[in-house]
Amino acid sequence: MRFFKAAILAGTVAVFAATSAFAADVKIGFIVKQPEEPWFQDEWKFADVAAKEKGFTLVKIGAEDGEKVQSAIDNLGAQGAQGFIICTPDVKLGPGIIAKAAANDLKMITVDDRLVNADGSPIEDVPHMGISATKIGEAVGQSIVDEIKKRGWDMKDVGAIRVSYDQLPTAVDRVVGALSVLKANGFPEANIFDAPQAKTDTEAALNASTVVLNKNAGIKKWVAVGLNDEAVLGAVRATETVGIAPDSMIGVGIGGADSAINEFKKPAATGFYGTVIISPKRHGYETALNMYEWVANGKEPEKLTLTAGQIALRDNYEAVRKDLGIE
Repeated sequence: MRFFKAAILAGTVAVFAATSAFAADVKIGFIVKQPEEPWFQDEWKFADVAAKEKGFTLVKIGAEDGEKVQSAIDNLGAQGAQGFIICTPDVKLGPGIIAKAAANDLKMITVDDRLVNADGSPIEDVPHMGISATKIGEAVGQSIVDEIKKRGWDMKDVGAIRVSYDQLPTAVDRVVGALSVLKANGFPEANIFDAPQAKTDTEAALNASTVVLNKNAGIKKWVAVGLNDEAVLGAVRATETVGIAPDSMIGVGIGGADSAINEFKKPAATGFYGTVIISPKRHGYETALNMYEWVANGKEPEKLTLTAGQIALRDNYEAVRKDLGIE
């Protein structure tokens, strides 16, 4: 009996050791387009949590253009990685990324931005975790409508800055979703002004929004929508520059980035009214975990997983962040 018990125990230890050894051999890349951005830093942070839990190696790579993406994939292949997660700097690079991954025998999952074919249609064969862009945009629009009504504004006297970045499909979907709610509630389409930004940062949004404000100086009340917090913050900074009071601006961003939280922490309220906080936890932790399960256990993830966000305002953002597992 002792012999059998010892044998069973030895077998269990051997299986555990083999499993641990295999996990240690799993190497997964996580490629992001803007490594300096807080959102991607948080995705990496939560992916690290998954790596520690499962015992695999996580390789974090910043790739700001197509050439760096190709190099990053080759680098992962040379390191003996089995798969990677990617948020590409250009979704139109999709076919090339897929070909490069196949050449290196790497599994891939996309996160945040979904790859597209040459005709602009989504590449549905690659597992993707993204944001329900239209729904989040609609939440932005509803928040603005509610606040317009609360302030007693007449919509015909209000201008809307559409900070746009139409190269990115998710940016279009978010803005269209927001404006659809405004228009459904009686906002005049003639009062919506396009402010195309050259980049997805605050400075580019400020420059584009300032042009709109200067061309429409007769409008004294404004709202702003855009791809992310930085876009809307740019519009808010533009209103400040031209002398529009904070209580005459309603800007609602998307992301819940540090820039948005810092705005809420200011002693006096600004024109940045709210943000839809999206949790990077699922996008980092869950995609890394899904890739591990795919590599280690052959469990391929769902082809499409869409996450949602939650409106946060100056007076409740801490509670919302806690609810989403960020704090």
